[in-house]
Formats: sequence, structure tokens, C-alpha cells
Amino acid sequence: MLGAPNTYLTFTSKPSTCNKRSMKYLEIIIKLRKIIRSINLESKRIEKQYGISIPQLLVLQYLSEQLDYKASARDIKVYINLNASTVSGIINRLEHKSLVARLPKPNDKRVSFISLTAKGAEMLKDSPITLQEKLSRRLKNLSSNQINQLDAHIDLLIGLMDVSDIEAAPLLTIAEINQDG
Repeated sequence: MLGAPNTYLTFTSKPSTCNKRSMKYLEIIIKLRKIIRSINLESKRIEKQYGISIPQLLVLQYLSEQLDYKASARDIKVYINLNASTVSGIINRLEHKSLVARLPKPNDKRVSFISLTAKGAEMLKDSPITLQEKLSRRLKNLSSNQINQLDAHIDLLIGLMDVSDIEAAPLLTIAEINQDG
């Protein structure tokens, strides 16, 4: 027997069906933790190396794809699927770092555009390839059947974790969406 007396799983020389199932459950949880950990590590790496968060990077990438490199705060909010106060904080931090600037709308001074600055565009030249971008490229290499199976299994997992009501942005760039559409 391995482990402390209070462990949940015990290992014997001849595992029972129950122990085999328990081990499979544990393997699934470990795989999920790997995914979560890799996302957290990437977030920390980008923050340390570039001084911005992944949502801030997404905003800069979004602005770089827009006509005249600008968009309204509302458009940004819709794109990254976060609430208005969170988007406002992201924009304020980017503005403080001189990566974006607020420009008043010519016909309506109450509305402003968020514009990518030269410094923000320069940062994007050196921006890293994110896990999401790598995954997106690799998913394109899967067959339709594989994509459908993966989608069904992820839906099952979302249901099992009871997280279906949590909102999440797709994190795809507009260019990627337009290429697929």
C-alpha cells in the first residue's frame, strides 16, 4: 500500500475495478490541471516578459485589426466578452502604459475611440504566439469527425464541472474568424 493512511486512493498488487476507475478519474483530473496550469503559466510569462495581461494583449491585437486602428470601448467589450467595468480597467491600464489613446469622436464628444498607439503597435511586433493561437492552428488539422467528437466531450466535461453558465470569449482574432468564415 502506498501513501499516508488518510489518502483517498490505495494501491494494491491486484487493483480492483473500483481502483482502476478511481485511477482513471485521477488521470482525467491531472490532465485538466495540466491545461489550467499551462494557461496560468503562459499568463504569468506574458505579464512578466511584456508587462501586460492576456486580455490587454487581446485588446491590442483587436485594435491592430480595425480600420484606422481604433474601436469604441463597447466594440472592445463585445469582442473580449467581459463586463464594461473590466474593459474600462483594461483600457485605463493600456492608456497609462501609452499603448492606447482615447480619441474623442469628432461628432459626439461624449463618445471616444480607443486607438492603438505607435508604442502599442511596436509591442505587437514582438508579441508572443499564445497557447490559444497554437491550439487554433492544430485544431484546423483535425478532421470534422475529430472536431465533433472533441466538441461533444468538452461539452460533457463542462456539464460535469457545472460551469456552463460561465461566460468566456473565444479569444480568436478577427482575422482568424474571417479566414474561417
